[in-house]
Amino acid sequence: MFTLMSGAYRYFTRLDEYNVLVLGLDGAGKTTLLEKIKYTTTGIAGMPPEKIQPTVGVNIAKVHMQRRLVKFLDLGGQEDLQGIWSSYFSDAHAVLFVIDSSNKKRMDEALSVLLKLSSADELAQVPFLVLANKLDLNDITTLAYVKELVNGAADHLDDRFVRVLGASAISGEGVQPIIDWLFTTMVENSNLRPPLSSE
Repeated sequence: MFTLMSGAYRYFTRLDEYNVLVLGLDGAGKTTLLEKIKYTTTGIAGMPPEKIQPTVGVNIAKVHMQRRLVKFLDLGGQEDLQGIWSSYFSDAHAVLFVIDSSNKKRMDEALSVLLKLSSADELAQVPFLVLANKLDLNDITTLAYVKELVNGAADHLDDRFVRVLGASAISGEGVQPIIDWLFTTMVENSNLRPPLSSE
């Protein structure tokens, strides 16, 4: 009887789990964005931006949304750490690719990394959200420039869901639309990338 009740409890408390890979070059503001996502979804203040150090390995934030668990995995962006990214591809349901919109000198490098990601077989049919971060340091034309870059790479992004948004991880402006788009799109894409099961 206990086994039956225990099994029923696990069944009814099980959550669909979605994984978002937060990728991009070092210094793009991925960890600051992760802290702002946690604050936006929970109301609990995270680490102040001035105390955030470059990520070596992975930072994880878990967010409960509409009886689903969304895990954001922030992976280190230094060139020598990008090799570990592929070990997370098979369980990914979306890629949040963060670009430092205040550093135009590295835009081509960021686009090159984005194109490499889009050609990875294990990320086929995985939605991509390309984020022009640090818009608080730029005017709106920077977002248009990033959109132009991504549109130029449209052939490489094939028929998957792709969106370009702008935000400031420091101020929080534009963070809620990121969360909303990722959640809605992953659920809509569940027939191609089914959720994992979390107990």
